[in-house]
Amino acid sequence: MTQEEKELLLKDLCGRLPYGVNIQYDNGHIIETRELGLGSLHDFIFNDVTIKPYLCPMSSMTNDEKETYESFIIGIATDEIGAWELTDWLNKNKFDYRSLIPMGLALEAPEDMYKIWQQ
Repeated sequence: MTQEEKELLLKDLCGRLPYGVNIQYDNGHIIETRELGLGSLHDFIFNDVTIKPYLCPMSSMTNDEKETYESFIIGIATDEIGAWELTDWLNKNKFDYRSLIPMGLALEAPEDMYKIWQQ
């Protein structure tokens, strides 16, 4: 992983911290799935640990989610809402808006991984 990729992933992970994103945690001895927390983030920054968040591709949005997404875009374009509200919504719903999956920096979440979060 290049320094630029690590910085991009760090920015993304920090924004997702409040929303309970699952990660693949690999410290070279064990590989496990866990929820991102401050300890995992610390290990990623300061130790030789690989973290990949489980994210949903943008193309996996349901019709309702697409409508919500489009309403955010319209709200931003008309200055009715701030762009940060869209970013928060995308983070909360675990969407890969930075295209980390194709870059190999994130994993595609199994279909039912976040079902409990969306109820």
